Amino acid sequence: MCRFLLLLTATVAVLAPPRLFAGGEEVVVVYNARLPESKALATYYARMRQVPKEQVFGFKLNLSETMTRTEFRDDLQTLLAQKLASQKLWRLGSGELPGTNGQPLRVARKVVASKIRYVVLCYGVPLKILRDRDLHETAEATLRPEFRRNEAAVDSELACLPRLDLSPPLAGPFGNPLFGVTNAALLNPTNGVLIVARLDAATPEMARGLVDKALQAETDGLWGRAYFDLRNITDPVYQPGDDWLRGAAQVARQVGFETIVDEHPNVWPAGFPMDHIAIYMGWYTENVAGPFAQPQVEFMPGAFAYHLHSFSAASLRSTNHNWVGPLLAKGATCTMGCVDEPYLGGTPEVGVFAGRWLYFGFTFGEAACAAQPVLSWQTTVVGDPLYRPFGKAPLGLHEVLQQRKSPLVEWSILRLVNLGFARGGNPAALAFSLEETPTTRTSAVLTAKLGDLYAAQGKPASAIAAYERALRLAPSPQQRLGLRLTLGERLMAEGRDEDARKNLEQLLAEAPDYADQEIIRQRLAALARKAKP
Repeated sequence: MCRFLLLLTATVAVLAPPRLFAGGEEVVVVYNARLPESKALATYYARMRQVPKEQVFGFKLNLSETMTRTEFRDDLQTLLAQKLASQKLWRLGSGELPGTNGQPLRVARKVVASKIRYVVLCYGVPLKILRDRDLHETAEATLRPEFRRNEAAVDSELACLPRLDLSPPLAGPFGNPLFGVTNAALLNPTNGVLIVARLDAATPEMARGLVDKALQAETDGLWGRAYFDLRNITDPVYQPGDDWLRGAAQVARQVGFETIVDEHPNVWPAGFPMDHIAIYMGWYTENVAGPFAQPQVEFMPGAFAYHLHSFSAASLRSTNHNWVGPLLAKGATCTMGCVDEPYLGGTPEVGVFAGRWLYFGFTFGEAACAAQPVLSWQTTVVGDPLYRPFGKAPLGLHEVLQQRKSPLVEWSILRLVNLGFARGGNPAALAFSLEETPTTRTSAVLTAKLGDLYAAQGKPASAIAAYERALRLAPSPQQRLGLRLTLGERLMAEGRDEDARKNLEQLLAEAPDYADQEIIRQRLAALARKAKP
């Protein structure tokens, strides 16, 4: 293992160093006092994150996912602002506020000191503020027609709570003055923005699981593969969505994730093998589809999953409609989505998110906040905002996993290989390092990677042998499927049609419910025709 420790030591310097952060004392937790499950979740989260009891607030809210503007103002927004002031969690005074849209700094009543930066909304707190058609603002007439609306995500509206005394307009989005920041300390109410996220899902149990999985990943690391589903679109109106996803994929590669990118217009088909999912980002279908609509999805503890769609978070209570609810139900730990039409420019910029979360080591809440170009709009952020899986030095985490004899060490080794490759490493040298690493002999993950490295060197026979060995090392169901498909392609490319036939028949025997089995049967039929004299 010495070779890998040397490689890791060399790469630590190019990764952002760990950053100290406060934690629970910077958090306010809000629950629906009419719902016992909401209070129970708030109490659990406060205990697990060491949030002071006096920073856990219950408000009597309606039991729907939606609330009127009046309900939001009277039952939540105003009461929360009063609590923060009366509990001396922040202090109002006169100070300078950064302008937006090229406007200069101005002096106004604002939050001048704050002990807290985060607000966590628990299951039972409404998700969306409904449009008030009787509300007409003078400034509304200056907006583009599509922005002359005042519905919003509760989370996004509360993010502007530090500006409440300024009576900001309710129609349309508000430019996030902290969009794209690289210094997380700037994400502070004194700069006009609260970090708001929610612990929410189809059931209270699922919502609670978001806390447990986040804590697990902080202890063990977030491991697995990163998947990016682009559309390869050239329409200038929509092309930025692809550009953001490409940027996020590049960040994932640079920090060592095994990164898979698809540029076909459609979403991944149901039979596409997705194993050990750590990160998923893609677009653009209305309802959950492809591999994520299958009975089992291999999300790793701590996984982030995001599908860009205008109504991806129209409800969090469904496990088969829209995207946010189903992704959480299948095992994702954190996500983002939109409660209503945001238009592309009003959605999170995932390239910014990936850079802040994966590289700079922001908490999930910090990265999500920095990635939102606008607030008082349609985005909801779901997951523990304190979740920070990239807060430990890679070398230290690798050594801890080794000491614990954790099976996750295989992913740490894979990360080292990928970091080496991302920094210009030679496939032959990286393959040699894997060959002499004892963990490779028992790891389907590393043996399959060895096959990929052989293939990159133009050694098809060695690649085939490695994939066959990996199949004997107890891969996960989806990884086994992917290995069978890859092996079939390699065998056919080498003219080993009979071996390819046996491999594909074995695939059908191992996965009788495989979604794309008709495609496999067609390949088998083609091989049979080819074999006839």
